[in-house]
Amino acid sequence: MRHRLVSLALIVAVPVGFPAVACGPTERPDGGVGLLAVGAPVPRLRTNSHLGRPVSIGGPDDPVSLVYFYPKDATPGCTREACAFRDVWDQFEQHGVRVIGVSGDDDASHRSFAADHRLPFPLVADTSGAWAAAFGVPTTAGMPKRVSFLVDRKGRVASVYADVDPGVHAREVLADVAALPRRAMPPSPTRP
Repeated sequence: MRHRLVSLALIVAVPVGFPAVACGPTERPDGGVGLLAVGAPVPRLRTNSHLGRPVSIGGPDDPVSLVYFYPKDATPGCTREACAFRDVWDQFEQHGVRVIGVSGDDDASHRSFAADHRLPFPLVADTSGAWAAAFGVPTTAGMPKRVSFLVDRKGRVASVYADVDPGVHAREVLADVAALPRRAMPPSPTRP
């Protein structure tokens, strides 16, 4: 009996219109690699929300913020996560925390998603992938991985949530917000 050695080549095809998928950690525009780490300054980013209102991060007077990346509007996990934030929205407001949702979907998709689920926070259409790249969030076929960043009052990453459970994430973030140091109160004015 003769045995022949047959070699097979695995060919991975990427459909037209989809970006190639990079292997390994994401390289950030700041020269770093991978997710922004706790303590890292947040990049300065500015765009408009799904409603056309300005949204920015990385400014000196920003409030505590949660920037959460999610794969796609109206999918089961993404809907559960967004609705969980909505359901405890009053607690985020009481703590003075703003929430910014970011995905690769366009503004029309975001408007529909936000309207269907009465989402009270801005959604960013990161169609270019600039926000995901700046935070080091990996993407597949234009969809970012489900990752969140809690940003403190000094514009630094306070917590990174790399393995998000959509059903409990909102409450997990609220617990971490409660543990953040409070902003020092300004001195009271001296009266003559």
